Amino acid sequence: MQHDYDYLIVGAGMTADAAAKAIREADAGARIGLVGDEPRAPYERPPLSKALWKDDRPSDSVDLGTEKSGAALHLGRRIVELDRAAHRAIDDAGDVYAYRRLLLATGASPRRLPFGGEHVIHFRTLDDYLALRRHAVPGAKIAVVGAGFIGSEIAASLATKGCEVTMLFPGEGIGAGRYPPALSDFLDRYYRERGVTLRAGVRVSGGRDDGDGVELVLSDGSRARYDAVVAGLGVTPNVELAEAAGLAVDNGIVVDARLRTSDPDVFAAGDVANFPCAPLGMRLRVEHENAAIGMGHHAGRVMAGADEDYVTLPFFYSDLFDLGYEAVGLLDDRLDVVEQWTQPYREGVVYYLDDGRVRGVLLWNVWGQVDAARELIADTRRIDADSVRGRLPRPA
Repeated sequence: MQHDYDYLIVGAGMTADAAAKAIREADAGARIGLVGDEPRAPYERPPLSKALWKDDRPSDSVDLGTEKSGAALHLGRRIVELDRAAHRAIDDAGDVYAYRRLLLATGASPRRLPFGGEHVIHFRTLDDYLALRRHAVPGAKIAVVGAGFIGSEIAASLATKGCEVTMLFPGEGIGAGRYPPALSDFLDRYYRERGVTLRAGVRVSGGRDDGDGVELVLSDGSRARYDAVVAGLGVTPNVELAEAAGLAVDNGIVVDARLRTSDPDVFAAGDVANFPCAPLGMRLRVEHENAAIGMGHHAGRVMAGADEDYVTLPFFYSDLFDLGYEAVGLLDDRLDVVEQWTQPYREGVVYYLDDGRVRGVLLWNVWGQVDAARELIADTRRIDADSVRGRLPRPA
């Protein structure tokens, strides 16, 4: 079967939803097609590790209502071939999609443990969330592998549901490398006080799902048994389709300031896109909600004729029990870290400086300051540690 579209979107996540809606706003008569390998219409991803656990919202509350854009949704299909010269794509069922302009919003895939099974969840999708909820009964022993963004959120959510949670990670502490060491140490104590067991400095070297649970083999030679294992090991961008089509790829699909790839009729946005970040003067690939939605919306507008660069510096946020933060730019403790605490490790701002410029800002339980943090990062004037303290927060 052949489908003919003005705009074809490959991917069915938040980026795709934002792009479809932006195209419809700019081009009321556009024929829009959206192809995604999940059987579900686009949905919000952040609630899978946050609000769905805290508020016990129904899982269908995350639906984004993409059908309101009028886009034709081809779900449970995967594009396997892209013929740029002919302006067409082919899916795994043999259907052909002709397009005038194409958006690659293929996202990213979770890094995997060296084994799998019914009780092993590589956390990424709504189906992963639903599978984990079935295991997350009070008293269940669950291992969370990883102490980064997803791992720390999932561990907190599971603990609030009465699970016996163990975090396994190779670093020195939760968020090590991102947070200042003292803040990471505080989080370690904070999680332990809430019943989470931490095993730092270890990796999962093997394991087996025997149908009733999982036995893990750790790098220190020890073994441990759990009712379920959740992996939060980060993701890798889904660039295979772009690479096979001859597009420029380098830690994601390389795009210009208009989010165009090396083919002017093909765009990329969201987790998969490596874009020039003007405020930081460098290329970035960002795996968070704000970038997914903002880049999707911008790509949709440009595909439909807008003439403007993507210049937004994305932010991200997290909830960890009753703590929360918003962050902008680069969070790397190898930079010059300046801490400004109103209440130590409960409320404050952390600045990350390099060569006299602010490169990142962590707003720890401080709200309404994202735009001010963006302005501070974009400011090219030199600043030192003494001068930067007190720059934030200021009234929103």
